[in-house]
Amino acid sequence: MDIFGILALGIFGAGYALITLEHKLSTNKSAIALAIGSILWILLAATSPDKDHLTHVLHDTGAEIFSIIAFLLAAMAIVEILAHYRFFDLIRMKLMKMKLNDKRQFVVMGILTFFLSALLDNLTITIVMVQIARQFFVGKNLLIAVAGIVILANAGGAWSPIGDVTTIMLWLADKFTVMEIITHTLVPSMVIAVVSGYLLLRQMIDSKKDAIMDKGIRLSKGEKTVITACLVSFTFPLFMNLIGLPPYLGLLLGLGIVWCIIEYAKYHSTTTSHLKANIDMLLQKTDISSLKFFIGILLAVAALNTFGVLEIVSVLLFGANEDPTRLMTGTAAIGLLSAIVDNVPLTALSIDLIESTNPFVWTFMALAVGTGGSALIIGSVAGVVAMGMVKELNFGNYLKIATIPAVVGYIAGLASYVVYTQLVF
Repeated sequence: MDIFGILALGIFGAGYALITLEHKLSTNKSAIALAIGSILWILLAATSPDKDHLTHVLHDTGAEIFSIIAFLLAAMAIVEILAHYRFFDLIRMKLMKMKLNDKRQFVVMGILTFFLSALLDNLTITIVMVQIARQFFVGKNLLIAVAGIVILANAGGAWSPIGDVTTIMLWLADKFTVMEIITHTLVPSMVIAVVSGYLLLRQMIDSKKDAIMDKGIRLSKGEKTVITACLVSFTFPLFMNLIGLPPYLGLLLGLGIVWCIIEYAKYHSTTTSHLKANIDMLLQKTDISSLKFFIGILLAVAALNTFGVLEIVSVLLFGANEDPTRLMTGTAAIGLLSAIVDNVPLTALSIDLIESTNPFVWTFMALAVGTGGSALIIGSVAGVVAMGMVKELNFGNYLKIATIPAVVGYIAGLASYVVYTQLVF
């Protein structure tokens, strides 16, 4: 690594420190990520003798980034439509009608969180379930329930190709197939959910808070059609993958179909309903700032790879030879490291660091980086959002309530992955 590679690594490290300290320094991680990515490519342009090769690399990087951003943008838009058409409110009403005590309510919500995170995404489900939890739990039970939602949402997203940003990144990079991520990690993810959930459940006081029932929700035929179309849309990427097309085309197709249904129903509906929604306004609610963060980070990682920095880091971390044991150990460490730093750049780095084509290495990576961040409240986007929604769930309270259950569950999940894959595959 030459002097320019060292300089690039220093710029990336300084920017990463600012991203990590985002909340303390009142900085914006998306702005920092975009600045880092752009600066590193400018440095490459100023120092690279082969401009044609650099242009080719940048074009390839742009294509990879586009596939991820297009996928995420379409997914976020469909989730916003689901929220507007009261799909999540309907779930809340069904839970209210069950009139369960706190412990049973926690179990039911945990199961829903785990499986819905795999279908939609763990961030959205965290927001929805925390809102629902505030209707049922109070005091310490509320903190336990919200902490459980964070852990179970991360665990649920880890076994699905569309359940977490990190699994989406790895899937779109062709590191594993749909069936490989599901069959390899579903059982270990369940182990994490059950072990962590049980340890949290033991801390909960078995009290009951009567839910306040409202008038209920009545969906029209058109609204049910929109909700069904949205849910079916999440299967389209899997179909596109089977026929050799990029998965993001599936979600774009689904969004287009849903949008057409809404526009048709809006002008043919004779009753006042949510079908009168302005879809353009709904789409503007998507988290564009997060997408900009991903763009900046992916640009920065691609630049580091072009400088040759990642090859050296890979040798230091995983060794010169492809040793499966060392790869697994290093991956487990990266998973826990994601509790301190964001798992998106760690995943982006790992894609370029690890040269293995073994799908077991990559599904293990998905499990580790997807769930390791649950150890701390700041270790995942789901945790940060939950902390913002429930002010009492600060860093210290989460540490006391959830860190041990999360770490124990993480260790049990990774161990079960090794045992399960050895026995079954």
